This record gives sequence, structure tokens and C-alpha cells, in this order.
Amino acid sequence: MEYQLGVENIEAEQAVLGSIFLESDLLDEAILQAQQFSKPSHKTIFKAMREVQEANKQVDIVTVVTQLGEAIEQVGGVSYLSDLANAVPSTANFKTYEQMILESYRVREARKLGAKLATVTSEEEVPNILQSLGELQDIKRKKNRTKSDVLADIFSDMSTPTQGLTGIDTGLDDLNRMTGGWQGGDLIIVAARPSMGKTAFALSLAQANCEKGGVSDIFSLEMSDTQLVKRMLSGLGRVNGKKWSNPFEEFTNEDHENMANAIGHYEKWDINIHDEPTQTVYDIRSKIKESFKEHPDKKHLVIIDYLQLISSVGKFERKDLEIGHISGMLKKIAREFNVPVIALSQLSRGVEQRQDKRPMMSDIRESGSIEQDADVISFLYRDDYYNKDSENPGITEIILGKQRNGPVGTVQTLFRKEYGQFLNLPKQLEAKMEAELIG
Repeated sequence: MEYQLGVENIEAEQAVLGSIFLESDLLDEAILQAQQFSKPSHKTIFKAMREVQEANKQVDIVTVVTQLGEAIEQVGGVSYLSDLANAVPSTANFKTYEQMILESYRVREARKLGAKLATVTSEEEVPNILQSLGELQDIKRKKNRTKSDVLADIFSDMSTPTQGLTGIDTGLDDLNRMTGGWQGGDLIIVAARPSMGKTAFALSLAQANCEKGGVSDIFSLEMSDTQLVKRMLSGLGRVNGKKWSNPFEEFTNEDHENMANAIGHYEKWDINIHDEPTQTVYDIRSKIKESFKEHPDKKHLVIIDYLQLISSVGKFERKDLEIGHISGMLKKIAREFNVPVIALSQLSRGVEQRQDKRPMMSDIRESGSIEQDADVISFLYRDDYYNKDSENPGITEIILGKQRNGPVGTVQTLFRKEYGQFLNLPKQLEAKMEAELIG
């Protein structure tokens, strides 16, 4: 029996079904879904196999025939099932047969989507078609999860003691306590007015992940990779960022020494900066996929600076619809790769018109869908930016306005603007501020 790769691969489908009859445990390893078979009768047989498996019964010809019931004749009768088992010389190539079926499925689906794209009448349909094409590349990663699979995960969580954070370290103790770290699959919005330190905050989060051996992917649509790296080196080397305007003249001998140490430290990180000014969500997804392929066993963090600058595919009647589509796609990416996606966002000028300039949900530009899609929405606020006589100079408030699976509230952190660093509050200052709050 020869197995050819094409739009339909009947022989490979027969080999997979026959292999399962010979060795039922292969069904536990299978990543195929019934709809990925090309022949209707094979879809029906595989579906029946899954149903027998779900009932915790042994998958064999007898149990599958029983499960098929009256449909047995439609798939070729008992003799066809027996022929499937007898025609397979060995189950050793099961994975190869399975991949051939998946490749044929991709070809069929890609042709359908290509034909649909060629006849599309509305540009608003284009993004969804392109998304479907992109998802075909990863179809082999998908596997049906049963109720038993889900419950097994839950029981494991219940019986396994939690050691440390459940998510990715933020680098800030109080923020870790409130969030448990950044959680995989979450879309996290960090919103602030200009000069609040959005980019510096994002870089500090990327740094914290890299320091723990993780991988950080930064998508910078506003600043170049050189500008971002200079900012990070300033923090690592404790060199005033303003000196980068003329480092040859401004850097002291100590600065040069500190910067050399900082560069050596930075070179050890797994950090990727994607600074193309025009990037779509499909570009972002593709680069995240590459990053996971290169480092499959590390903790990944994705940062986007910033949401409103992501280029859309297709046309939208209003800006809020465009941003809503993009935020929805980012949430899907977070779920697909089980990675925290942190997207920086602009705030409207309405903040400046209020006496209390602490941001709120309605201040996010094009906020409607963002509020629904995001798992965490946080705001940055610096009182000393607005009030020169502020009682808390150098303090940035991280306001958690929404946290789908946790508390909301405010975390205070020390912001060293000259170095672009966010640091834990010194214990003495923290105690003083708590005393003032109680008083």
C-alpha cells in the first residue's frame, strides 16, 4: 500500500484507523479530529472510536461496530473495519500517517479559503480569512480535551502545593502579591497619559522575566531597538538616560565601566525587539511562533508598545471597531500560545480636564472592546507630574482597574526616572506611607 500526499489521502486515513484497531492506545496519542479526514465514512468511524474512548471502553472492532449501530452499513460494514485492521503491516508509522492526513487537510482548507478570499465582497471579511489561513499552520497542535482531561488538571492543582508565583514575575513584590504574576493566556492592558513611564514600565517587566531565565518579545511600533536598548542599559548600569544625547562628551570613566558591565549582563538575556513601525497582528503572531520554536521550554512574555499603532488588515467604519478587532485578536494569540500579552495603550485627553487625574476605564481610547477582551487593565499615575509639591515624589501608582481572576486596587512603586527604573518601595518609605494613610 503506497501513501501519497494530496488533497485526499485515503490510504493514510485507512492506515490510521487500522492502526488504532490493532493498538487502541494510539488513540490517546492521536491529535486528529474527525473533520480532518477527507472520506465521510472515515470521519464517522473515527468519531465512533472517540465516543467509545469517552465511555472508558476498549476500542476494538466489536465496540466500534456497536457504537456505530445502524450506521455500520453506511461505512462499509463489519468487513470493511476488518479490512482496515488487516491491511496495516505495522503501527510503527502511525505518526507519519497522521501527519500526512493533517497536511492533506491543510491543503483542502487552504484552497477553500483561497477561493473565498478571491470572491470576497467586503473588506471586513479579509482579516477573518487571513486569521483562518494562519491557524492552519498550527492545526497539528490542536487536540480534543475531554472532561476527564480538564478535571485531572483541576485535581492536580488542588493537590499540588503552590510554590511561589503562579505566573511570570513582575519584578515588583506588591504587584506580584496582587496578581500572582502575569498569567499565561491573559491579555493585560497598561494604560497611561504621556510621560507617566509606560515604556519604562514595560521594559522593566521584560527585564524581570529575562532575569528569571525567560524570553521577552517586545513589539515596538514607536521607538527603535537602539532607543529601547539604551534605556535598558541606563537602568542596568545606573547611568542617567539624558547622557545618551552625547555619550562621548557626557559619559564619565565610571559611566563607561558601568555601561560595559550592563552590556555584558544584557547580552545574556533572551530578548527580542521587533521594531518595524508597521506591524499587523498576523506579523506579531508569526514572530511569537518563531520565538516559541526557538525556546519551547522557557517562560515567554509578549509586550506591545502600543496597541493603537498596530496596523489593521482591511477597512473598518470606525476606529473603535478597528481597535476592538485588534484587541480581540491579541486575546486569541494569548490563549493560543498560553502567554501573557501586555499591550500598552493611550488614554484620552479627558483625564487632564479632571481635578483628580487618576485614570479610569472610560479614559482608554476606543475602550469598548478593550474592556471586554482584557483580563487585566492597569493604569500608571504619577502625582508628582501634576503636583510639583506632591507629598509622594518619585512614586508611581499602578492602579489595577480590572483583574478578571483577582482583586483590584493600587500598588505603589518607586520610579527612578533618570534611570527608567521601577523599584520596590524601601521598607521605611512604605511604612511611612501606610502610617499616613491610616492617620
